[in-house]
Amino acid sequence: MSLLKPFSKLPGLNTANILLVERDEQLQQTLADALVEETAFTVNVRLAKTLPLPVENEESRPRIDLVVFIIHLSSELSLQSAEASMKYLDSGYFLGKVCLMVTNARNASVPAERLDAVRKLAASLQCPLLFAEDQTSNGVTTATERLLTILKGAAGLVPMASALYLSNLTRYSVPLDVDQPAFD
Repeated sequence: MSLLKPFSKLPGLNTANILLVERDEQLQQTLADALVEETAFTVNVRLAKTLPLPVENEESRPRIDLVVFIIHLSSELSLQSAEASMKYLDSGYFLGKVCLMVTNARNASVPAERLDAVRKLAASLQCPLLFAEDQTSNGVTTATERLLTILKGAAGLVPMASALYLSNLTRYSVPLDVDQPAFD
């Protein structure tokens, strides 16, 4: 069980590597297929249910430029799995190389506390929080475009911009009234 480190390997030329971490694998393969179709640069997609990654493949594993935790709000285990997996990331990843993607946010049966917990998690880690619709092809396409934008910055493919700069623009902050009780 070793920590995944962002700068332990050299980057590839015009190549970006993304790791999709999802416990239930509902959206993971669909997103992976859509991400690989990018033609301006090469996108390598790695899939994992949880972290840590196996140690035996560590030498052949490429540098991971962006780690995306996919959280299904309809599943409490999905949130718990993402929180447990974050312990196996080096702190350098939280400087513009981690992203949270949430699905099923519109579902009426999802408790509001779970969405608040994800918002607070994203704010505490200062990472982007993306909402994705995984039931339609337009939703998957939009999620793919958003991920590619963040991935380009994290991989260093955007001239004159670093992942840390882009994370400051896209990070999620909790509004001041989230902790306050509603007076409805």
